[in-house]
Amino acid sequence: MTDNIVWQQHHTNREQRAELFGHRSGVIWFTGLSGSGKSTVANALEQALAARGFHTYLLDGDNVRHGLCADLGFSAEDRTENLRRVGAVSGLMVDAGLLVLSAFISPYRSQRQLVRSLVPADSFLEVYIATPLAVCEQRDVKGLYQKARKGEISHFTGISDPYEPPEAPDLVIDTSASALADSINQLLQLLAERGWIKPTPTTAV
Repeated sequence: MTDNIVWQQHHTNREQRAELFGHRSGVIWFTGLSGSGKSTVANALEQALAARGFHTYLLDGDNVRHGLCADLGFSAEDRTENLRRVGAVSGLMVDAGLLVLSAFISPYRSQRQLVRSLVPADSFLEVYIATPLAVCEQRDVKGLYQKARKGEISHFTGISDPYEPPEAPDLVIDTSASALADSINQLLQLLAERGWIKPTPTTAV
């Protein structure tokens, strides 16, 4: 970082955008194994929030690999850089007043802490999609686990690379044991409890 680059302060700030939009901004970070249901839950939550008039954006692990992070591989270093970029973008979106839903395997606690450090304090919720590995393998809609078991994919989380579960997540969801509608209600209630959104009849606290 050169000394000639200085952060430009804007006249419209996050608090003003929150008042305009009618909700706080922040990052809801979905972490879990491939096939655990992160994207499914994140998509359903975004639909529920949009139906209530809240301003959202969903960042998905596969989607950012097509553009923002297309130059990165899947080594530990590249995966950390992938998440650093996502964290930086998430921070900008939080400043823009959005509820950011991010669905990423993000296997290491240090990676998730890095992302947390890139957004304003008290603006990060960690949601652990704790679906068991056996269930994720049974789903295997992309055929990735089969390839990983055969050694055709290296550095695959849960098979050849470890996954470090969150030690103190804000919410734990096992999609093999919880209906999608119930999971979304839990998430809406969490957001209402934390003061990110106003309670509605389905999020009364």
